Amino acid sequence: MPKMKTHSSLKGRFKITGTGKVMRYKQGKNHLLSGKSSRQKRVLSTNPTMAPGDVRRLQQQLSLIKG
Repeated sequence: MPKMKTHSSLKGRFKITGTGKVMRYKQGKNHLLSGKSSRQKRVLSTNPTMAPGDVRRLQQQLSLIKG
């Protein structure tokens, strides 16, 4: 049986913490930042943890990503 591969597009979109939680990034922080307020940019820069139901869906693809 061949090796299980990590889904390549997910490598840069999620990070796994030391305790095993999955951190995601918020949308809207890549471009057109000059039109956004400082508060909006500051809020977008935080990385929330993913909901447990979503983590279950991604578990197989994320299984090979290290923190």
